[in-house]
Amino acid sequence: MIRQSIAGGTAHRLPVDLKKVLAADNAALTKWESLTPLARNEWICWVEFVKQEKTRQEHLARVVPELKAGKRRPCCWIGCTHRTDKPLNPTQQRLTNAGR
Repeated sequence: MIRQSIAGGTAHRLPVDLKKVLAADNAALTKWESLTPLARNEWICWVEFVKQEKTRQEHLARVVPELKAGKRRPCCWIGCTHRTDKPLNPTQQRLTNAGR
């Protein structure tokens, strides 16, 4: 049974597949709940905003071991660019515009 009250992020709701992954491992869930809402938001965004389902599955598979290893934010993630409460900082702007 999936726990109903797992905290989400600031700009994103917790997706069902990530909720299932977290609910299946008490240690990872405890780490998740210790994160700030902004840090949780970055994990959610890191999982959700990929182009291919294969990549999403790879990210989902990494969440539990990385949380349990002490990671508080996803590796190499510049931060969620979908937040509407805060503008992108200059580094985020430069990185998100680099490929355009």
